[in-house]
Amino acid sequence: MTVYVDAEAIEWRGRRWCHLVADTLDELHDFAGRLGLRRSWFQCEKYPHYDVTMSVRTRALKLGALDADREVIVACCKKMRSELLASPPKVTLQLSLF
Repeated sequence: MTVYVDAEAIEWRGRRWCHLVADTLDELHDFAGRLGLRRSWFQCEKYPHYDVTMSVRTRALKLGALDADREVIVACCKKMRSELLASPPKVTLQLSLF
């Protein structure tokens, strides 16, 4: 499993944030779960990633994430976006007993 985190440190709402990505969506979600991130925090509108604070970044590195530059982050996001676009949409069935 290869997961990457940058050190971009974007200021937002009084905190510094960076990006968590991986080679595949499954790897990303599994690792995010190990970090205690909620699946609802996953952002996939343009580039699939999780925004994480610098303290979460430190924990991610301790768990085995690799420090990455912008080029690696963007390449992973593009790869995962292709994966999202190639996967068939999930259908939710609603059953009614009445």
